[in-house]
Amino acid sequence: MAARPIGFVGLGNMGGRMTRRLVAAGLSVLGFDVRADVVSASGASPAASLGQIADACDLILLSLPDSHAVEAVVEGPGGLMAHCRAGQTIVDLSTAAPRSTRQLAARFADRGVVFVDAGISGGAAAAEKGTLTLMIGGPAGVDGQLEPVFRHIAAKVVHMGPSGNGHATKLLNNFLNAVTLAATAEVMVAGRKAGLDLQQLLDVINSSSGVSFASLNRFPHIIRGNYLEGGLTGKLMTKDIVLYAELAGELGVASLNTAGPLASFGLATALGYGDQISNRVVDAIGDASGGVRVNG
Repeated sequence: MAARPIGFVGLGNMGGRMTRRLVAAGLSVLGFDVRADVVSASGASPAASLGQIADACDLILLSLPDSHAVEAVVEGPGGLMAHCRAGQTIVDLSTAAPRSTRQLAARFADRGVVFVDAGISGGAAAAEKGTLTLMIGGPAGVDGQLEPVFRHIAAKVVHMGPSGNGHATKLLNNFLNAVTLAATAEVMVAGRKAGLDLQQLLDVINSSSGVSFASLNRFPHIIRGNYLEGGLTGKLMTKDIVLYAELAGELGVASLNTAGPLASFGLATALGYGDQISNRVVDAIGDASGGVRVNG
């Protein structure tokens, strides 16, 4: 008997790249997305419905924008909850609210289905190369059980504990990403207005205490005009910051540093950059600072 295909729901920016990795590795993937063009571009066999995915697959991966989309796919009419069966595993690779994740995991557990949260980091470039970092929340040992699939999309897999912990880890990481990206963008605009050579400025920062992922991996390209298109958009970055603020509130943590990046990416959206890669926040800050371009 032929092995069952892997189901993949959400074949956009990240999901499509991960699916192409799985297909290139020789795995059979049955894909579902509201946009037929992204299904064909991913190399997956198209599914007519979520019900077909649930009926045909023992393992289903989700890559969706947020918890609202995940809940619609799971709990909506004709969704996965209505069609699931005992013994299935569903892996949520989305950036989602841990509270929602835990609730869905409990409901699936009542039906004998394992619901795993797997936050991902590394962006489009890592998804393309199969070198993502996965942060897993779920039963002990589930990361090992999924290794035959994860090996094709990730270079590092860390089990963070029970349900919700993977998504919580992702939100903490993404918040730091937002803070350093927005702050480094502001510094680059200030450096340009101060008349500094930005390559020299980055060389100093990257050998000093101001170093960050943004200064090391993003801005050396951005100041040369390469915004590294294809990654997280400004609107999605804003969504992640809000999710972090909600999590901090639930935990009773004083969230003193949320306002800065929220204002920066909110400005970017207001100025028309929201649907572009979040790195364009530097142009939004430049616009608000007199029309400055760090790559001009």
